[in-house]
Formats: sequence, C-alpha cells, structure tokens
Amino acid sequence: MYRLIVVLCIVVTCNTYAQMLQRTKVLMGTFVSIAVDKEHKSLLQPSFDIIEAVDASLSSYKENSPISTLNRFKKADLDPYSLEAVKLSLGYYKQTDGYFDIAIGKITKDLYRFGTNERVVATKELESSSTSLEAVTLQNNRAQIKGDVKIDLGGMGKGFGVDKVNEFLKQNNVKKAIIALSGDIRCIGECSINVKNPLSEKTPLASFTLCDSGVTTSGTYNRYIKSQKYNHLINPKTKHSQQEFLSITLISTLASATLDAYATAVSVMPKQEAYTFLNSHDLAYIVLQTDQKLVVSENISEYVSDFKQY
Repeated sequence: MYRLIVVLCIVVTCNTYAQMLQRTKVLMGTFVSIAVDKEHKSLLQPSFDIIEAVDASLSSYKENSPISTLNRFKKADLDPYSLEAVKLSLGYYKQTDGYFDIAIGKITKDLYRFGTNERVVATKELESSSTSLEAVTLQNNRAQIKGDVKIDLGGMGKGFGVDKVNEFLKQNNVKKAIIALSGDIRCIGECSINVKNPLSEKTPLASFTLCDSGVTTSGTYNRYIKSQKYNHLINPKTKHSQQEFLSITLISTLASATLDAYATAVSVMPKQEAYTFLNSHDLAYIVLQTDQKLVVSENISEYVSDFKQY
C-alpha cells in the first residue's frame, strides 16, 4: 500500500521450479509473484485478481476504497475484505498490547506522507496527533471514526492478501505453490528462502527450506525519509520511528496476516519486550538488531530445514 518497493526483503525459489509457472505483477505497491504447477496455470490470473480486490478494499491510497472513504468521511460501510481486516486488526491490537495499531494513519498518511510527497515531521506535530484505536467503532459492517484519527492497514495488508490467495489455491487442490508479496511469502509444499541482508548485497542474512508455512520480514532499510531515523515503522505509543532493529523475520504456520501484524508490532517494541513477545508465540525468528547483532531463535529447526546463517 506504499509506493513501489524495488528492494525485496526475501528471495524465494522452489525446489522443483522447472515444473512450475511463475508470473509477476506490480500490485499493492510492490512486486507480487505467484508460482504454481503447470497443470494449474489457469489459476494464476484469478489469484492476481484476488490481490487486486484486496488492494481495492484495504488501500488508503485508492479514493474509492472503503478505508479511504472511512478516513475522509469518518464513516463507511465496509466490504467483506475490509471488514475482516479491521476485525483482525482489532484483535492484533489486544494481542500485541497496543503496538499493532491501525489508528497510526494520521502519522503515516498526513504527517510523514509515506509514499506521496514525503516529509520529515517535527516532534510537536507527532505529539499532537492521535493514535487512539478507541476512536474506531464497528457495528455490523458499519465503521465510524471519532476525532482526527485515520486508519492504515499497511501493517498487515500484504499478509492478508497472501492468505486470500493461499485459501483460493488450496480450495482448488493445489499442492505446490509460492505466493510472494515483497516480504510476505507463503509456500504450499516446499520452497527455498533467502533472507535479504541489509548490511551486504553479496550474501543473504540466512537461508532455509520452508514447507507449508509462511515467512514475513519487516525492516527499516526499505522505507524511510532521508535517513533510517525516519523510517515507516512507527511506535504508536511514542509516535516516533523505531530504532532497535534493522530487520525482523518471522516463520510459522500462523496466517500470513498474523505474521505480518506481529512483525510490524515487534519492530516497534522495546527490545526486551519484543523478545518476550516472540518467545511466547508459535513462531521462529531471525532478528538483526541495529547494533548489527544477529539473533536466531533456539527453535528455528522446528520450523525450517537446511538452515544457514551467513
């Protein structure tokens, strides 16, 4: 939902790639790649159609989306995708003790303007902005906002799109596929993953084989204004960009929307709180701190095979 991000967080390949068809399009502000067995090539276009529909529903950039309508007029009837995404986000807010907060939109959209006419924001502007999720209410499919709050679903939207394509392909009996939206990837069957190293173009941060699972990477090195000090990962409690981590990669069978939201939330938590959260959930992690220390969870072998760090 931001402008085109050319630098990918993760590179993915399939172990039986010669038997698969891959198509790539630019959607949701990034490269979307979907690969399936040749016998399922007719499912590629419908899969991209799903991503387009998710974008049309969740985008805060597209004027006619339910979320844009909600931000402009403070009330809107949500369609099935946006309603589900908002409900999930309200749950993630509670699960992450408020660190995943879709009410961050006033800062990301109006102040920093990530994606369009970007600018560095003064501390006074940040402090006067509201990130109160209590301002957002739902009654059936009707959403309302009080005050000057705006909604931004960018912290889970790509993962949500991956989930919808994953559901569609499985409903059509696909046994091997890769769905990749920048740093949000889902493997049906087995695939190989290289995690981008923000400190080096020559070697990945880590590599591994994934099977019937998802992987999500969140980092400060792709989206920032002038310097990484002003990155897009905003702590809704302090209203400032996070400074603790360069990249966070999460691996699990949990839904990709959940992994996306958790990665967003953990990225802005204080360091100790972040690791406490990670170690209490059903996932493995690869974390590169801003002090360049690489931290890999002790349970990594439970979630991947052929793990290597470089």
